[in-house]
Amino acid sequence: MSQNTITTNNTNTIVTLKKGEGRTLKSGGMWVYDNEIDSILGSFENGDIITVHDFDGYFMGYGFINTNSKITIRILSRRKENVITEQFLEQRVRNAWNYRKQTIDTGCCRVIFGEADFLPGIVIDKFSDVLVVESLALGIDKLKPVILEVLTKVLAEDGIKIRGIYERSDAKVRLNEGMERCKGFIGEPFDTKVEIVENGVKYIVDVEDGQKTGFFLDQKNNRASIHRISKGKKVLDCFTHTGSFALNAGIAGATSVLGVDASELAVEQARENAALNGLSDTVKFQCADVFELLPELEQKGERFDVVILDPPAFTKSRNSIKNAVKGYREINIRGMKLVKDGGFLATCSCSHFMDPELFAKTIKEAARGAHKRLRQVDFGTQAPDHPILWAADESYYLKFYIFQVVDEK
Repeated sequence: MSQNTITTNNTNTIVTLKKGEGRTLKSGGMWVYDNEIDSILGSFENGDIITVHDFDGYFMGYGFINTNSKITIRILSRRKENVITEQFLEQRVRNAWNYRKQTIDTGCCRVIFGEADFLPGIVIDKFSDVLVVESLALGIDKLKPVILEVLTKVLAEDGIKIRGIYERSDAKVRLNEGMERCKGFIGEPFDTKVEIVENGVKYIVDVEDGQKTGFFLDQKNNRASIHRISKGKKVLDCFTHTGSFALNAGIAGATSVLGVDASELAVEQARENAALNGLSDTVKFQCADVFELLPELEQKGERFDVVILDPPAFTKSRNSIKNAVKGYREINIRGMKLVKDGGFLATCSCSHFMDPELFAKTIKEAARGAHKRLRQVDFGTQAPDHPILWAADESYYLKFYIFQVVDEK
């Protein structure tokens, strides 16, 4: 890989911060907001890599600029000597892959996780021999071809031949960057139904039409943690999506599992995955609204040894936190009421805005509302291929608990 500078480099353009601003940047974060900028000296196109100075001219870093976005600059490098070249990007990619090799099963994993891998705005997932890329910022979108080229090269050095790349840059957040949503093949077309194995469970991942990039890799270790509480048990898995928690319970030896999801497409895929693992007799799926089904099950007197709650993010902004708290509280009350005395509840939140303290408080309130006592068995976050960068709060979003649920006596 050459030492060529990137064509979008425009480091002669200087963005100067207002005095007292850049707090996120100075504490190790990678974002500069529009209201922190005092002046821009020089010409540029949105997506260009420019130089950031503090109010007094002190060098702060190189980053890409986009005046369409509230996050106007995302930093790529903090050292003056580290100008953005192809070699620089290759080193970032190598570091990301070497980290995964040391921390997670790489058969299927998130290879690049945006800011937490110091490549802001891009996510790349590896499903067996297929890559799925999601680009969320204009500047990184322009660097995407180089990043994908060096990633396939780095993987090939470890004997991993990538047979295809699919783009899932269809998230709404791209509109904030003045970009269109897009999806499709990068390079030659291929079969977009990809078989993976995780925790001993086989899945068919639909990288074209599945949610996000096709499969939620972030719960890998949390799914493994329910194995020990599922053997010989009757299990309910709510918001099952394509059946991942349900199938982990089934493969661990549960006597019966019911997985529930509101999406008929997801339920059909979950049934296919059950058949793939020879679990169709044990693990059943139902298409239903979880909020409506749980009270019905309670009225019928149904009880389960294990109840799993893995809902979608009830909030994607600070403005809707109150409603999200209500949703999490209600679903946890309903879930706890369906757990047999001494059984287990696995519950989680994947919303960044539902911070750990607020989520814990909400579960505590739900336990009071359900007249249950909770004993914490386990606590987890996202799998290590979704690293939490302590200077970038937005990289920490998944909270996962297992509790033993005990009746008040």
